Amino acid sequence: MNDKPVILFDGICNLCTGSVQFILKRDREKKFLFASLQSNYGQNLLKQFDLPTNTFNSFILNQDEKIFTRSAAALKMFQQLKGWKWVKIFWIVPEFIRDAVYNVVARNRYKWFGKKEECWLPTPELKERFLD
Repeated sequence: MNDKPVILFDGICNLCTGSVQFILKRDREKKFLFASLQSNYGQNLLKQFDLPTNTFNSFILNQDEKIFTRSAAALKMFQQLKGWKWVKIFWIVPEFIRDAVYNVVARNRYKWFGKKEECWLPTPELKERFLD
């Protein structure tokens, strides 16, 4: 079993893959692993936690055998990146407000940022950070 946190993302969403690339550049300690929601790993994890397997509108963090979604996943992830611990201030914003903003972006991400025809694939140098 993997002991590193795993970030699940929509592999065809330009915003989502851009976010993964943003994290990869800042995760110098290589704390996180990644998998697309569409991958076998992603699909199996979604099933394991009784989450929809055909709706890819959430950033998901699997850490310590727990699932965090939407704004909670993003905040928990950012807190673990060097230089980004200050984001914990956003925990004071009630979850229903954080997730409402998150949901607006998620609903409009393809329109605002576009999408790919196929899942984004990491470079050979980054391949070890991706599951499945």
